[in-house]
Amino acid sequence: MSERNYRAAIIGTGAIAHAHAQAIQETKGRVSLVAVADVDAGRAAEFAATYGGAARAYGSAEELLRAEELDLAHLCTPPQTHAPLAHACLEAGVTALIEKPPTLSLAEFDALAEAERRTGARVATVLQHRFGPGAVRLRRMADAGDLGRPLLATCVTQWYRDEAYYAVPWRGTWESEGGGPTMGHGIHQFDLLLSVLGPWREITAMAARQARAVDTEDVSMALVTFENGALATVVNSVVSPRQTSGLRFDYEHATVEVEHLYGYTDDDWTVTPAPGHEDVQALWDKDRSEEASGHAGWLAAVLDALDQDRPPPVGTADTRRTMEFIAALYASAFTGERVRSGQITADSPFARRMDGTGAPWRNA
Repeated sequence: MSERNYRAAIIGTGAIAHAHAQAIQETKGRVSLVAVADVDAGRAAEFAATYGGAARAYGSAEELLRAEELDLAHLCTPPQTHAPLAHACLEAGVTALIEKPPTLSLAEFDALAEAERRTGARVATVLQHRFGPGAVRLRRMADAGDLGRPLLATCVTQWYRDEAYYAVPWRGTWESEGGGPTMGHGIHQFDLLLSVLGPWREITAMAARQARAVDTEDVSMALVTFENGALATVVNSVVSPRQTSGLRFDYEHATVEVEHLYGYTDDDWTVTPAPGHEDVQALWDKDRSEEASGHAGWLAAVLDALDQDRPPPVGTADTRRTMEFIAALYASAFTGERVRSGQITADSPFARRMDGTGAPWRNA
């Protein structure tokens, strides 16, 4: 595989942008950070000096895209800006690497996928937990049949975000974030769940606003059936003082589980073989890694795909399955009905907005 050097920009220099800049540095020359943009021009200049050396700083994405010849644009801005910025990147022939959530609605995402088809440029979503060595090994062993049939899974994101966190103007509203912890926090864990178990069939869910003075939910729960017959529970919360992120997969031959917070290593995974299947532990252990899940592993996978002229991982097809899952969770929670995959069509209110016909509580 021949490697090329990619010219990249980072648009938005808030907290998550630092993870992107560090991931670029870890590519060891495969990517050059050539430009940075932020509505705070001073912050953009400081960020460029810290990470980009000679990178140029701009006060707007539009100015940057007009001035620079780019291969990649890392979109690290608030959620409501993701879709318009991604469209601008595609029109400029630039691959858009979008932080989660990629859009505010399923309809918005479908429009973005159509723009990708029309322009020939690429879109990929930053869902980095798929690319840690433990997740890669789990999918490989599951696909090889080493674990037997998947039976049951649990997926938990129990985080804590106080009122000060929601003092940021764009947080906690349907119009600016698209949803609560289902949309912006738990997405990492249940996207990994979906990447392991494959297509989901139907979902029954609940959502509530338990404690935070926001318009969106602060807790959601779901029961999910997968096409392969596996059953799963999914919990998303921002009101849990003891924070944890966890996934547990019960297969015929072993239980495989991980508990972490914002990223995992192999030390965070455990395997419990079923009686008579002790060989599963040896298979799991034979290629242990010191690497952590994170943006560096995700970016390396993106570059490998682009080097081979393949669509980048977590592209529009994969991301749509996760976005449809979110829309279906909200639809089930707010209507009290079970929702099947494919049921949310373009004319559904839950395609246009994640809160669909409206949350069953008054806005804050």
